[in-house]
Formats: sequence, structure tokens, C-alpha cells
Amino acid sequence: MRFGRRPHTPIRACKVPTDAGTNALRRRDVIGLIVGAAAVGSPLAARAQDWERDRVYKIAFLIPTPREAPVVDALFDELRLNGLVEGQNLQVIPGSFGVQNDRLAGVAASIVAAAPDVIVCGPELPIRALQQLTKTIPLVGMTEDMVGEGLVPSLARPGGNTTGVSLLSPELDGKRQEILLEAVPRLRKLAIFADAKVTKPSHIKELEEAARSRGVEPLVRGVTGRDEVVAAIKDAKAAGAEGINFLATPSFSVDARDFIAKVGQSGLASIYQWPEDAEQGALSAYGPRYSEMYRLRARLVMKILHGAKPADIPVEQPAKFELVFNLKTAKAIGVKVPSSLLLRADEVIE
Repeated sequence: MRFGRRPHTPIRACKVPTDAGTNALRRRDVIGLIVGAAAVGSPLAARAQDWERDRVYKIAFLIPTPREAPVVDALFDELRLNGLVEGQNLQVIPGSFGVQNDRLAGVAASIVAAAPDVIVCGPELPIRALQQLTKTIPLVGMTEDMVGEGLVPSLARPGGNTTGVSLLSPELDGKRQEILLEAVPRLRKLAIFADAKVTKPSHIKELEEAARSRGVEPLVRGVTGRDEVVAAIKDAKAAGAEGINFLATPSFSVDARDFIAKVGQSGLASIYQWPEDAEQGALSAYGPRYSEMYRLRARLVMKILHGAKPADIPVEQPAKFELVFNLKTAKAIGVKVPSSLLLRADEVIE
């Protein structure tokens, strides 16, 4: 049973856009689109017709997500809604889905050699691999912090050939930790799972200090690949951890269902980056919806194919964040989530 989604009460001190600012921006965007269409006679629709008749566009991907993932389906659906259909006016360069870090250099080189019109890529390491190979092919990336990772100089003016989505992850990792500790007040040892290749030590230190300030002992576990995650879960359990904060990284979000099941079997409370993870069985999740971030990237692809330059397209950030609790999982691991926290949730699964 699912309760209906509730208007979300913003988590205290989270550095995200306010609803008022977001709504105002959306109103301006809508007005701009209407005025622009009226002024030039709806060129987007005309160009969409030209694609079907005159040209096949080539798109490549360099992402760890497999082609059959629902979020990739969401991206292709968004492209279809905007007039770009695989097998008609869209050709997808093969072999560019589900690419792990040890294959990045070779796959990136073959993609660039294929000269696609745009490359959908991410997170940090795939984008960096492509930036080293091309300064002209547009890159639409998605990472935890595009400016902090040095991939673009600023969100408003990315410059170069890279734009995309920056997920506000450093701030949200801390908010997720607060939520988990509030959901499980008895928790005294918290495992913090990080990607050892990309997570900054300063970020880990902040999370450790925040845990200690609440009387909780942090147990940091850094992994260098997906194959290490299950062993790290067992190790954290053996060390006395009662919960896990999975930091934002594809190592924990791509095909997360297996990890979610292992955590549940260990009786550990957990919180993840994507609302979909709680819907798949995790205790809790807080962040933007994964599928919407892929749709957002599809819309950025369309801007580029309509003639916009990546240098002139501001890097997008999530505008909506969802807090989701799975009470079936809570019952299975013996956790009673405070009602005050459930009232703030956007979705409660029972």
C-alpha cells in the first residue's frame, strides 16, 4: 500500500533552491517559451519534422548504467516526446552502456572516433576521459558536483564543450545522514559508504564530525568498485554498524537492488540517494528522482541538437527532492520510524 505523496517540508538548512524561486523561474521559462514560439512560428516543431525527413542524428553514451535500466528508458522516452526516435531519426553508437571504470579509456576513444552529434556521459571519470579526447563534441554529463570536481568553471557559464546536471550531492549526503539518525534514534555506530576513487577526504571528514557531534561513531568504508560492496556490508555489520549512509555515487545506485537486499538481510537501516531505491526495498531515500534526472539530460540533448552550444547552456540542478520511507522494510529490521518524520515524507510505502 502506498500513501499519496505529500507536499514536502524542506529539510532544515539544505542548500537547495526555494520553492518560490523555482516557481518564479518556471513561470519565466514558460512565458519565454510562449513568446519565443509566437515570434518565430514554432521552429522546434518544424525542425523535428526535418529530422524525420532529412537527417539521422548520432548519439553516444559513456555511462555505467546498462541499456535495459528503467532510467535509460525514461531518457529515450523523453527524446521520443521531443521528436527523436531510435531507428528512425536517431542512431545510438553501440557498446557505450554499462561501461565500468577499467574500460573507460578504450570505450571513450572509440566513441570519439565515431563522431557522434552529442555524448551523454557521467559521472566524473567518464566525463574526464572524454574531455581529454575531444574539445568539440558536445558532452551532456551528470555528476555529484560538476564545479567542485573541476569539470566546468561555473554552473551558469560552463564554457567549453561540457554541460549537464550537477546533483548537489555533497550537501545532500549530509542531509541524508541527518535523516537516518533521526529515523533510528538508537543508532550508535553508523557506516559511511564512499567511492574511494572519487569521494574527497574533506567530505568524509565533515560527515564523520557530524556523526560524532550526535554521539554516533562513524565507520567509513571506501570501495573501489561494485564488486567490493557486498563484502563491505558484511564487514560493517561485523564491526557493529547499525545503519549505512550510502553516499552519492553510481557504485551504489546502478543496479542497487542487490545491495538493498543484502543490507536488509543484515538487519541494517540504510538511506540512499534516489527515491526509487526506497521503492525497491531500502528503508529510506532522499534526493531527486533518478528517472527525472535522465529526462532532464534528454532535454539538454535536444537543446544542443536544436543548435545551442554547451558553453552557453547552464548546468542544471535538481529542483525537487523527495523523502521516501519503506515501512515494510522498517518492520522487517525492527525499526519504528518516528511519526514526526513520516509526516514530512513525500511518500510512505507500507
